[in-house]
Amino acid sequence: MTTTVTSKLDERTRDIVKSTVPVLAEHGEAITTHFYKRLLEDHPELKNVFNMTHQKEGKQPRALANAVNAAAQNIDDLTAIAPAADTIAEKHVSLNIQPEHYPIVGEYLLKAIKEVLGDAVNEEVLEAWGAAYGEIADVFIGMEEKKYEASAWTGYRNFTVEKKVKESEEITSFYLQPEDGGSIPFYRPGQYIGLKADIPDYPHTQLRQYSLSDEPGKGYLRISVKREDGTDELPAGLVSTWLHKDVQEGDVLPVSAPAGDFYLDESSNRPIVLLSGGVGLTPLMSMYNKVRNEKEVYFIHAARNGGVHGLKEEMAGKQSYVVYETPSEEDKTLGVYYKAGYVDLDWLRTVVPKDADFYFCGPEGFMRAVNGALHEWGVPAGQINYEFFGPKGTL
Repeated sequence: MTTTVTSKLDERTRDIVKSTVPVLAEHGEAITTHFYKRLLEDHPELKNVFNMTHQKEGKQPRALANAVNAAAQNIDDLTAIAPAADTIAEKHVSLNIQPEHYPIVGEYLLKAIKEVLGDAVNEEVLEAWGAAYGEIADVFIGMEEKKYEASAWTGYRNFTVEKKVKESEEITSFYLQPEDGGSIPFYRPGQYIGLKADIPDYPHTQLRQYSLSDEPGKGYLRISVKREDGTDELPAGLVSTWLHKDVQEGDVLPVSAPAGDFYLDESSNRPIVLLSGGVGLTPLMSMYNKVRNEKEVYFIHAARNGGVHGLKEEMAGKQSYVVYETPSEEDKTLGVYYKAGYVDLDWLRTVVPKDADFYFCGPEGFMRAVNGALHEWGVPAGQINYEFFGPKGTL
């Protein structure tokens, strides 16, 4: 169902905001980068909320710049941005964002606009953007209030690591049980949970979202986490490394309730095609396990080789296809993959039906290639579903 969001701003205010679209397109990322820098300098406690790795990579400022620009373009009728806003609101609920956070963000966003653009921005423009931000914030607060009311719990609930299983060279699964012995919450296949990590000798709490990698109703919550080793340009993943190296069976982890708008539409009668790259298989594995015995399901997974392919035994099936970019000699000997190289449209046409519901997740390059292939094939947009790990990007 489409959420209708009617603007309450007067025409003059909306015209001023729309007039800033070209400037935002040119300077938006500089504004949001400066915004986060000032905000976190003056409010270091918010480093307990924001993913600092995404800050260093520039993903969070880029995502915010895209969101601000989209809001400006659609200020006459914010209904157009409602789907994207819903995705962000799901993440906010997982992070336990509250209404009192919004005025702080608004204050620093206006400061950033003024400080980056300087004399190019007058008081009338700042006032218009202040009014627009207030309206956009109200939209988010209203969405999030409804989501909190429907959530299994608010804030964080302690879960015990019942079992820790190494799935591949890079991926380890954690089976979680409520410390209080209470019930396991309902969730939709494809959703995620939030995890709060207080890492010794690190000054800030770290909040991360991890997809649930098994179907609901199993008596546990399972996350399957890739260890991010880092590169010369980027540090190793702080939380993923901690989970792999330090968290053991019996340890307790604070967890937020399942959330997310990427989940299986079980009401559809079309076949289901799941396409994953790397650790992007985790939400799709939840979907696969839920309906593999009930519906026509095709599962295509791409990985570098068998050594890094997690949950491989679980995804086995007569309509599962494994694609290894550079299969090892052991992979070749065992014959555990279907195709060497990449997932491409010419091959995809031969193994899955076009009239299907497509779900995909993985590295951004993989997702861009899959999305392009599906559109080239003529798959209707309403049958294409995907999930970004981290701030929402564009394909």
